[in-house]
Amino acid sequence: MCCGQQRSLSKDDFTDRTSSAAVDDLRGRLADTEARLARARAREAELTHRLHQMRRFLSVMEILEDYLKRRYHQQQQRLARLLSPSPNR
Repeated sequence: MCCGQQRSLSKDDFTDRTSSAAVDDLRGRLADTEARLARARAREAELTHRLHQMRRFLSVMEILEDYLKRRYHQQQQRLARLLSPSPNR
C-alpha cells in the first residue's frame, strides 16, 4: 500500500472484530457473574453464621426453660408440704 491508500475491510476482518467483541463481552459477563457469585457466597456464609448463633441461643433458652420449670415444681412441692397438715399435730 502506498500513497495513503487504506486497505478495504474484508469479511475476515469483520468476523475477527465481531469475534473479539463477543469474547470481550463474554469475559465481562463472566466477571459480573463471578462477582455476583462471590457476593452470594458471602451472604450465605453470613446467614449460616447467624443461623448457628440463633440455634445456640435457642439451646440456651431451652436449658433455662427446663431449669426454671424444675425449680418452679420444686417450690410448689415445698409449699405444698409446708401447707399440708402434718400427721403429728
